[in-house]
Amino acid sequence: MPIVIAHRGASGYRPEHTLAAYELGARQGADYIEPDLVATRDGELVCRHENEISGTTDVADHPEFADRRTTKEIDGKTHDGWFTEDFTLAELKTLRARERIPDVRPDNAAYDGEYEIPAFGEVLELAARLGVGVYPETKHPAHHRSLGLALEPRLIDALRGAAVPVFIQSFDADSLRELPRPRVQLIGKGPIDIEAIAAYAQAIGPAKQLVDAELVVAAHAAGLEVHPYTFQREPRFLLDGDADLESELRRYYAMGVDGVFTDHPDVAVTAR
Repeated sequence: MPIVIAHRGASGYRPEHTLAAYELGARQGADYIEPDLVATRDGELVCRHENEISGTTDVADHPEFADRRTTKEIDGKTHDGWFTEDFTLAELKTLRARERIPDVRPDNAAYDGEYEIPAFGEVLELAARLGVGVYPETKHPAHHRSLGLALEPRLIDALRGAAVPVFIQSFDADSLRELPRPRVQLIGKGPIDIEAIAAYAQAIGPAKQLVDAELVVAAHAAGLEVHPYTFQREPRFLLDGDADLESELRRYYAMGVDGVFTDHPDVAVTAR
């Protein structure tokens, strides 16, 4: 049976990467919750999709941090804002989460200001309590390594003794090779070299637009599971020809995928 992965938690219903979103995803029946990992100045792992946090927190409303705003080049792209690596964990804990796409998810914006940025250890504790797995991703690992804040040893240490099932994912193959199995190679665009990936990973996480039955067969033949991303209910995120999220999910389940990343775990569980 394919697994359901709560993408950034049940982020279709709560601001992403908050304990509330993770808990709701688990209670909606997800098998795994997905925390994206970045580092703080004092070397702690926290859960944000990006290390630049102006779009997902109220940091811009904190005058005490106004001088932390800066511009950085990360993985070849220029970003302006506030970055987790310039804050201690204690400082980040004074911020509150905001909905990243309030124009698409206005109901989520009603929760703005309620939730903290969670440390990865808090997510592991939550997952153990709720009986679900964790599916962490290393974000911008080369950037963190250049700052002396390598994500991989910190993730390994955090997982040591963790009593939950785990998949570990990254777009960065070098990062994956340093991490425990099972490893998932994320893929945003083609072509996909199945044989090369199978040499170090146990699954692929391709953008759903890249997935068809032929890819699933080839991946399975190479010993790889297929976990496409991201399945979202809002019409702007559905692929052409799919009337609703449940229909889209059923089409991918019929292809034989082994898991799905979704912002709406309850829909994925129903479709499954």
